[in-house]
Amino acid sequence: MSVERIQQHFRESAALKLEALDALSMPIAAAIDTLFGALANGNRIFACGNGAGAADAQCFAAHLIGSFERERPSLPAIALTADSSVLTALSAGGAFDTVYAKQLRALGHAGDVLLVIASAGDEANLLEAIMEAHEREMIVIALTGDGGGKVGEALADLDIQICVPSRRAVRVREVHVLAIHCLCDGIDAMLLGED
Repeated sequence: MSVERIQQHFRESAALKLEALDALSMPIAAAIDTLFGALANGNRIFACGNGAGAADAQCFAAHLIGSFERERPSLPAIALTADSSVLTALSAGGAFDTVYAKQLRALGHAGDVLLVIASAGDEANLLEAIMEAHEREMIVIALTGDGGGKVGEALADLDIQICVPSRRAVRVREVHVLAIHCLCDGIDAMLLGED
């Protein structure tokens, strides 16, 4: 492996993050306000995604339930991706498209928020989750890339899209992680004050 190739990854990642800075700051700030408002009203945050997005959803929920960079009371967050028994039971017989929607149907309430992490933006199970969230009068925050795809098209007027301006899935996921860190930090700052 050449050092030059490794350095190119760092340069591309840094360049995209700087490019996304202006485009994503406002939607991330709006998402923080939405998440904080839901939590302040006693509502819960749900998160879902596929593949790396599933791992990011679990990490986000862990930061809210545990802590991010500062100690604080646990916040109600559920990663819909985390329970393998529920996922396999719901997807038995090929119904994987509804694994997140069925969980929201059982657990979601008006005023809750759904965070959808979709680097591709066309996954049927994420689209079903968005439709179910809307049925439950939940706001959806979508981390997307490459224009947002069908996930971006499925969002309602009050929903928030944080769309990374790149087609490379690996670069989109890197910015998603940074956006998740911004969300967690913003919630903490609103709860605990800026440090």
